[in-house]
Amino acid sequence: MFILFFLIWIIFNGQFTLEIAAFGVVVAGAMYWFICKFLDYKPGDDLILCKRLVLIFHYVFVLLVEILKANGAVFKMIYSAKYRLEPAVVHFKTNLRTPFARVLLANSITLTPGTITVSLKDDEYVVHCLDKELAQGIDSSIFVKLLERIENVN
Repeated sequence: MFILFFLIWIIFNGQFTLEIAAFGVVVAGAMYWFICKFLDYKPGDDLILCKRLVLIFHYVFVLLVEILKANGAVFKMIYSAKYRLEPAVVHFKTNLRTPFARVLLANSITLTPGTITVSLKDDEYVVHCLDKELAQGIDSSIFVKLLERIENVN
């Protein structure tokens, strides 16, 4: 967190000099002390945050790859003269514990072409799929597995 505060200080100043860096170290240190003292933040939380950040970057990369793959699949479905679309509505539950992970999963499903999250209540999802083929394995998708890994980081 200290490094993040320091980087924000440097970015907001718009330049890097020895004076700005020295003053930034003092300000970042004061802010870090404040959050540790009054906001119940522990230095060990930085390690957990770093591990989760790496997993979140991995999640975003996987999301982009899945969006590209789904674009190709939907393109084939729509422009194939032989293919007959069979829309499907899928109901499923997940074991995700945090609201952040649940909403992130719902948004990831919606961002992926051919699927839209219609409803999310507690841990129950309702998803509309352009074709029943897109609905297969949605409850145990790579998104769910990655989000469970992010939640289990200690």
